Amino acid sequence: MPAPPLPASPAAPSAHRGTVRVTVVLLFAAWLVDYADRLVINLVLPSLGAEFDLDRTRQGLVVSAFFLAYALCQIPGGLLADRFGGRRVTLWALLTWSVFTALTGFAWSFAVLLALRFAFGAAEGIFPPAAMKVLVERTRPEERMSANGTVMSSNALAAVITPLAVAPLVAVFGWRSAFWSTAALGVLALVAVRLWLPAPLPRTESAEDTVGETARPALRAVLRKGVLWRFALMMFGYNTIVWGLNTWVPSYLSEEHGVSLTSAGALIAVPALGAALATFLGGRLADRLGGHHRRIIVPGMAVAAVALLLMANAPSVLGFVLFGTVAVFAASLAYMPIFAVPLAGLSPAYVGVGSAVVIFGGQVAGMVAPPVMGALADAFSFQVAFGFLVLGALIAAVMACLTPQDAAAFRAAADEPPAYTSLRTAKDSA
Repeated sequence: MPAPPLPASPAAPSAHRGTVRVTVVLLFAAWLVDYADRLVINLVLPSLGAEFDLDRTRQGLVVSAFFLAYALCQIPGGLLADRFGGRRVTLWALLTWSVFTALTGFAWSFAVLLALRFAFGAAEGIFPPAAMKVLVERTRPEERMSANGTVMSSNALAAVITPLAVAPLVAVFGWRSAFWSTAALGVLALVAVRLWLPAPLPRTESAEDTVGETARPALRAVLRKGVLWRFALMMFGYNTIVWGLNTWVPSYLSEEHGVSLTSAGALIAVPALGAALATFLGGRLADRLGGHHRRIIVPGMAVAAVALLLMANAPSVLGFVLFGTVAVFAASLAYMPIFAVPLAGLSPAYVGVGSAVVIFGGQVAGMVAPPVMGALADAFSFQVAFGFLVLGALIAAVMACLTPQDAAAFRAAADEPPAYTSLRTAKDSA
């Protein structure tokens, strides 16, 4: 796979550019495997339903068991990353989730599936805040969202590659082989990060750093800040759309239109490509605007809401995929802008736990949306289930209007000490 594009930084020394490039490539690979591992379950849900006699509601519970543990472990993962370092926690996560992915291939009942998916979710749950801390420690603020946008575009690329690779594998060797194969990729990513991740950038002892060290709010104060939880709610809205579609589109195409798993994988790749492009563009826009996520998220979610309604009622597969691609592209523009202001406004010591709070909101959506949509599909229809996703677009747009639009406003809303805030504000204005 070619290395992902990196944000240009002409003024940066070559050593710094090398650190950023290697870090982005390694995190890109780790996130690619992370996302592929959790997508596999969506592609094999019809096979699981047939083998273990599961209705759609219980199939949704298999998916949400992962997200329950994943959400619960976000903040502990951030605390671990802040305490032991992002690199060490990233390696722990890669090892443990690969083990539980492989074990999923040996599941023999619904109860065992739930237990293994929960353990897998706990293992992956500590990864996002650790990966965010790894990136923050090896990039400069002005290039951070562009670099992170490149890294996180791996999620959308995984949504392209996974169905194309997994569907033929399952067709030939059965659903268990998909979990064993992705576990092997996790081990390769673990080895690469262990061998090649660069050291963090040196921290300068500026006046701001000195004041920041003595005036940082207590951790409990950071977690109590309603402003951070509003960003988490914004992520909840965005991920309601993402995980609702990721979970149920393969089953919808198979059950309602008779599309084979292999063909469904090819169709799913189309909106996934749009999501990859939108995630990258969203990161660039967030850097260029210095936050101001409302300018991106409100129009994007408005377009996504309309497209979701048209998708839900499309009479043909072509219309469904076309409107779904528009919806996913418009919604995915929001992903990086949601993180821009919190990462710029948080004290460096709390980047791990702060990003974990925001990610937590998204994982709650992954826990809620699949079983709710499964129940709606069982009780009414897939059209009603997909229509439910408009609620996610509405939540994200409203929260974009109710959150601070730049780093200085974020710090003011979080009630940081005046001396620290004034220093940070002066630097942001420089």
